[in-house]
This record gives sequence, C-alpha cells and structure tokens, in this order.
Amino acid sequence: MTTTVQQRRRALRKLHEASSIFVMPHPWDIGTARYLQHLGFKALATTSAGIAFSQGFPDMEWAVPRDMMLDHIREIVAATHLPVSADFESGYAHEPEGVASNVRICLAAGVAGLSLEDKTNDKNRPLFPVELAAERIAAARAVIDDVAAGAVLTATTDSLQGGGESFEQAVDRLIAYSEAGADCLYAPGALTREQIATLVKAVAPKSVQVLAHDPMLVSLKELEDLGVRCVSGGSGLCRVAWGSFMQAARDLAQGNLSAYETAVPFQEINGFFRQDLAKGRRSQ
Repeated sequence: MTTTVQQRRRALRKLHEASSIFVMPHPWDIGTARYLQHLGFKALATTSAGIAFSQGFPDMEWAVPRDMMLDHIREIVAATHLPVSADFESGYAHEPEGVASNVRICLAAGVAGLSLEDKTNDKNRPLFPVELAAERIAAARAVIDDVAAGAVLTATTDSLQGGGESFEQAVDRLIAYSEAGADCLYAPGALTREQIATLVKAVAPKSVQVLAHDPMLVSLKELEDLGVRCVSGGSGLCRVAWGSFMQAARDLAQGNLSAYETAVPFQEINGFFRQDLAKGRRSQ
C-alpha cells in the first residue's frame, strides 16, 4: 500500500481530532516497526531511548547526535506506511531560530508529526523558562505551517519527570504551549484521574497524550472517557525487550542454559518476516 506524506499527516491529525482514543507504540528499528504495523496499530512514534540504547548511548538530551537521530527517523518512516511521529527531543537547539531550522530538516524526513520537549539537559536549570519554551513551540509551528501543513506538533513538558515543578506548573506550561501553536499536549508521568481531567479541560479542544506506564492508574476506557486522545507507549516496549535480554544474558553468564527456554521460536519470527517480505514490504 502506497501512502503519501500528506496522507499520513492527515491520518495522524484525524486520530488526534477524533472522539475515540488510540494507542501509539514506539518501535526502535525496522523490524519492530514492521511487526507493529502488522498488528494493526494506526500510528507509530520513534523513541529516543530506543535508538539511544541500541547505539550504546544513555537516553539524555542530544547524547544521540542530531544527524544520527534524523537517520533513525528516516529509517522508521521508510519502514512503514503508517504515520510516524518523531521524538525529536528538545529540537537539538536552545534558541527558537535553531529549533525552527532543525524542525524543518526533521519534517523533510517525511514524518507525520513530531514532539518537542522543554528539557535543557542542564541540572541547574532542567527546563527552559516557560516564555522561551513557548517561543520554541511557536517557531516549530511556523515551520510546519510553512512547509508541512497538517503535521501534528506535540509539546512535551518534563515538569513531572525531573523538572522539579508541580502539577499546576506543568498545566500552566502546557497551556502556554497550546497557545503557542501545539496540537497535542503531553506531560509524561503517573497522573491521577483528577489530574488528567484537569489537564484535558485546561487545553481543550487540543489533544492530550498520556504515557503508558506500570502500573497504569487509569484504564484505557477511563482515559477515553476523560477526554484523552492518545496513549504513548514511550520506551516501554524497548525496555520490555531489554529486560528479557538482560535477564537471559545474566542467566547465561552464570552458566544457566535454561535462559533460552522462553525464547520465541525461530520459525515464528522468521516466518513473519518471510511473509512480510512476500507482501512487498518495501512498497510503501
């Protein structure tokens, strides 16, 4: 199935504007993207943690160089006909002009949307001041309107994940980002029902995204009833895979050969990719 970039962007925007909720998982390579597409998900997103861990980097701002991140984003976009939202960290620049320039390059990779964070990677000042952070979102919005109309801009605040701010401050930030032009607002963290309802109301009618985590305090149906439109898988699937690998490797290092007993049969994985290749997977 061949889809154009504009079709993918329209598809992602419709998902965010619909009354129903959708789950957006995060592949970290071509194979995982292909399998998630096979399962029927409607959209995918890249994960900074996924590419970082696979390349031997920690998941911290710009540990993965910009050009390596862009190559990874292009690879995921090319692997699937689904709309892909790029985890573009904090835009690989501090000032709005630099963010705009890098967002333009990211959009050229064919993404249906992208997310921008407000992290500085400075432990003394973990988040950009809200005014500057909003200006960065506005700069990204201007580029999208100029060259990639329809692409979905997600503004993320890390206030609740190491940002050292309260929930109320996180809401104020997302209101500012919404007013600056973000289509979707995202505050990763374990939120209560009351907090989610407050956030949805504060930025309505914009889309709200929440992070899937363990344990989930709210069910998917409850999230939908609260007005949430997107559930992000974050680095979850990547960490599940790493968890299985690390435990099996530890067992093997101790001489325990039973580590392979829980492995997915070779025929199952190989059979999927044989069928996938036969369907002409490279024709997107």
